[in-house]
Amino acid sequence: MKNVPKSQKHKLCCKCLALSVGIVWGLAVLLTGWISMTGWGYQFVSVMSSVYTGYDASFVGGIVGGIWAFFVGAILGWGIGCVHNKLASR
Repeated sequence: MKNVPKSQKHKLCCKCLALSVGIVWGLAVLLTGWISMTGWGYQFVSVMSSVYTGYDASFVGGIVGGIWAFFVGAILGWGIGCVHNKLASR
């Protein structure tokens, strides 16, 4: 990294981080919604249903929650990447 300018060192791709966090969080919420139909994780689903409208312990509710969680995770991932790049350039 000898020839790389200081401003380009340790930069994150904000779009890639947004997509990664969105996918991971969306899948986690989706699977928890489906698993909670058996009784496991139902308290998590009941708490998160106050945040994600339409999320509940059902097949369709899990999909709705997963979509909500994908977008929230993507926004948070993008924000974390931007803050990291801003602080790393100092």
